[in-house]
Amino acid sequence: MNEVGGGVWFGWDPLWVSTAILIVTYGAIISERVNRAIVALLGAGLMILIGVINQEQAVEGEDFNTLALLIGMMILVAIAKRSGMFQYLAVWSARVSRGQPWALLALLSVVTAVVSAFLDNVTTVLLIAPVTLVITEQLKVPPYPFLFTEILASNIGGTATLIGDPPNILIGSAVGLSFNDFVFNLTPVILIVLLLQLAMNHVVWGRQMKGDPEARARVMGFNAHETITDWPLLYKSLLVIGLVVLGFVTARFIGLEAGTIALAGAALLLLLDCWPREREAQTHRLNEMFAEVEWVTIFFFIGLFVVVAGVEHAGLLNWFADEVLKLTRGDLAITAIAILWASAFLSAIIDNIPFVATMIPVIKSMAPTFGGPDALLPLWWSLSLGACLGGNGTLIGASANLTVAGIAERAGIPFRFLTFLKYAFPMMLMSIIVSTIYVYLVYLS
Repeated sequence: MNEVGGGVWFGWDPLWVSTAILIVTYGAIISERVNRAIVALLGAGLMILIGVINQEQAVEGEDFNTLALLIGMMILVAIAKRSGMFQYLAVWSARVSRGQPWALLALLSVVTAVVSAFLDNVTTVLLIAPVTLVITEQLKVPPYPFLFTEILASNIGGTATLIGDPPNILIGSAVGLSFNDFVFNLTPVILIVLLLQLAMNHVVWGRQMKGDPEARARVMGFNAHETITDWPLLYKSLLVIGLVVLGFVTARFIGLEAGTIALAGAALLLLLDCWPREREAQTHRLNEMFAEVEWVTIFFFIGLFVVVAGVEHAGLLNWFADEVLKLTRGDLAITAIAILWASAFLSAIIDNIPFVATMIPVIKSMAPTFGGPDALLPLWWSLSLGACLGGNGTLIGASANLTVAGIAERAGIPFRFLTFLKYAFPMMLMSIIVSTIYVYLVYLS
């Protein structure tokens, strides 16, 4: 037996071992017999103990920016919601939609998509999901369809801009594509996808929803201003959230990661909320706020990042990328479509960040074949569309999906893997088909 981190036990092939651990881990998550955080942490432990990766590589595989972003925004939301901010938004949204569930479903999807274009997806759903739970509770309608459609809308909207989704940030940074480049090239197709998604939402969920007349009348009679229970805290929360949003938009210019900005904002709001209370009162308030963090979701990500790092170090992602490129035989159109579909399917079952990071140097190496870096633009847009939209395919396809699932389960709303798959995968395929037509007509024909 080899020393941990010094090689795989019994000289086994790390590629096969890591792939087996990945399959077993995902199979256990899909079966839902054991909590997904436990499964992911066990899978991560096996990757290290068996020797696929060592402890240093496991730590390097953690996406601390994502973890910091999640924790920071969860704390911000936990503090802000005590002011009644989300109840205010809930009442406002319900009144705008006249208390009609189908109209509210469309409204929240559009709001989620628009916000996701300017904030990262996780931040968006952290802000929208609590609002949704309040609204659906007041209208006495099932919350699952609303949360489901918001997940898809967040990933769709995030695809439209440079800062909306981590894969776009990776691609833009590596290739030198600007915010305007993403808006000009991807927003048109995203608008089409969003409209079709709204139509599918209505067919699957909206037209079946019947609002309770008494609940609608009660909601329409609410005064939104009366929902604010702590005006000073509201002002503090809006100030800090505004600074955090400004930090996200200017992140490239100020040289800070989104996770750093979110944690700094959380620390500032904690200070404003706790000061000048006595030390014991501060400690009590901090315990309350930290208890609001979705720690099950956080530890699921911690384990999943290590599992993905294992298959990445073993060469599975590189092998997959190479095989895709071999099959295309140097044809630009075939290569672009292959990257689009391969990215979509892989992003549905594995985190899209390491895949995109792996594909970037592979695509760059193809510049001489296709006539220079400028000729690779169709490939970059294909990679972005496939990786971002593919995350809608399964519950574990994107960070926003799991974040909403964690919030829902804390509220007693089950988010089953297979149930999500049944509805989400066909909708994801629709978006990829539309993207394929768009890429071919605009860049390849």
